[in-house]
Amino acid sequence: MTDLDDLLTTSEMAEADRLAIAAGVPSLKLMESAGAAVAEAAIQMLRGRPNARIAILCGPGNNGGDGFVAARYLSEKNFDVRVSLLGERSALKGDAAEMARRWLLPLRPATEDALQSMSLVIDAIFGAGLSRGPEGAAADLIEAVNASGIPVLSVDVPSGLDGSTGQVSIPCIKAKRTITFFRKKPGHVLMPGRAFCGHVTVAQIGIPESVLGEIKSGIRENTPAGWLSELPQLEDGGHKYDRGHAVVLSGPPHQTGAARLSARGALRVGAGVVTVIGTSAATAMNATQLTAIMVYPVNGSAALKEFLSDKRRNAVLVGPGAPVGADTAGDVLTILKSQAAAVLDAGALTSFSSGNADSEANIGFLHRATESAATPAALFEAIKGRAEPVIMTPHEGEFKRLFGDLEGSKLDRARAAAAQSGAIVILKGSDTVIAAPDGRAAINSNAPPTLATAGSGDVLAGFVLGLLAQHMSAFEAACAAVWLHGDCARRFGTGLIAEDIPEIMPEALRALKDGVSE
Repeated sequence: MTDLDDLLTTSEMAEADRLAIAAGVPSLKLMESAGAAVAEAAIQMLRGRPNARIAILCGPGNNGGDGFVAARYLSEKNFDVRVSLLGERSALKGDAAEMARRWLLPLRPATEDALQSMSLVIDAIFGAGLSRGPEGAAADLIEAVNASGIPVLSVDVPSGLDGSTGQVSIPCIKAKRTITFFRKKPGHVLMPGRAFCGHVTVAQIGIPESVLGEIKSGIRENTPAGWLSELPQLEDGGHKYDRGHAVVLSGPPHQTGAARLSARGALRVGAGVVTVIGTSAATAMNATQLTAIMVYPVNGSAALKEFLSDKRRNAVLVGPGAPVGADTAGDVLTILKSQAAAVLDAGALTSFSSGNADSEANIGFLHRATESAATPAALFEAIKGRAEPVIMTPHEGEFKRLFGDLEGSKLDRARAAAAQSGAIVILKGSDTVIAAPDGRAAINSNAPPTLATAGSGDVLAGFVLGLLAQHMSAFEAACAAVWLHGDCARRFGTGLIAEDIPEIMPEALRALKDGVSE
C-alpha cells in the first residue's frame, strides 16, 4: 500500500512542515522547492505559448512567498511576469519577506488592472488555512479574477477554500489547476472544494516521508492502492460457498425492484451464492424476474432467525425497498443477533430515525414485550454488541434522520457517526465518505454525475454485500465497493441507468487485475 493517497488537514500539514524543519530541512528550501514546482506547473499550462503574460497575485503569508519564488523562476525562463502584492511589502514576515526581497523587479498593486491582457493568473493570495472569508480588496480581487475568464493556477488551494473541510467562501477562486505540496488535503476532494480546484497535482518539496508515521492522519483518498491487495481472488478448486452466500431482504410486492438490483450487484462483484428472501407474495414476484439469483419465502422474525442460522449465509442486506416502520426495525434487530455481516440501507436506517419513537408506524413495535424501541440508541447498542461487521449506507437525508444535526464537515460528521454507532458509515454523494469506528476514513472522488439516478444506491449496497460475503475486511470492502461503483459508471458513460452498473463490473475487475484501472 502506498502512502501517496494520505490526506492531511491544514494543521497536520503544518505539523509536517514543522517536523521537516526539525529534521534539518531549512524552511526557505521548502518554499524555494514549492515555488519552483508552481513555476513548472505554469510552464506546462502555457506549453507552446512562449510569449504568454503571467499575472502572479501574492498574498501576505507564505502562499505569497511561494508566488514570489515562482515569479523569479518564470522570469528566468523569459516569461513576461507581472507580480502584484495584496497589502504592503513592509507587512511581509519571515520566509515570505525574504522571497519578496529576492524579487528584484517591480511590484504592482493587486487590483483588477493587474489582470489586463494576461494569459495566466497564478493565485498565491491565500493558503489552505484561511480562517475567514476574503473581504475588502481581497474579495474584490478574487471576483475580478473569476470574472476575467483567464485560466488560473492556484497555489496549495484556491484562495477562499478551506483545505480541511472543502467549504468555500464567497468569493472563492475558481481554478483550472491547483498545485499542492507533499500530500493533498481533504478540501481538495470534498465537495464543493473539489469543483473549485480543477485538476490537482501534488509536488514533493523535500518533506521526509517519515513524518507521516508521526502524524498518523488516518484519512485517505479512496483509490485501489488502499484495498486492492484484499480484493477477493478466485482460487483453483474453489467452491461457490467459499465465495460466500449473500442474502437480500426484499420489500413488499410493489417494491421488489430495489432488492433485485442489490442482489445483481452482489452476484456480479463475486459472491458465490445470492438469495433474495421476503414474504410469499414478494417471493412470487421476484421468482418471475430472477434466474441465477435464488429466491426463498421467509415470513416474520422467527423465520428470518431460522433462515440465518445456517452459517453459510454469512452476509445480509436489509433496507432497499423496505417499508419504514416496526416490521423492518424488527428484521434489522433479528439480523444483528445473527452471525452474519450486515449491510443497512434506506428503510432499515429510517426505521430507527430520531422521530420514530412517536410515529404511528412505530406504536405496535414499542408495545412488543420482546423488543426495544426503534430508536438510534437501540440500533447502536445492537451493533456494538456483536462481533460481525455492520456497514451503513445512508445518503444525506437518511444520515440526518438517524444521526441528527452532527456538526462539522462531511468528513467530520461521517467519522463522528461511525464512532457513535459502532458501524462503518458510507455517507453517500459525489464525494462519498467511508468512515470506520476506529477513526479511519476515505474520501471518494471518482464518481461521475451519471450515478445520480434511481436505484444506483441499491446497486452500491449490493456491491458492499457481495464483498463482505467473500470475507473481505469490512472497511476495505466498503472502500472497494464505492470506488468500483464509480468506476463502473465512468466506464459506461452517458445514458447510465442502475441496471447497467452491475453489468460493467466484469470489465472493471479485469482492469484492476491487469493494472490499468487508473
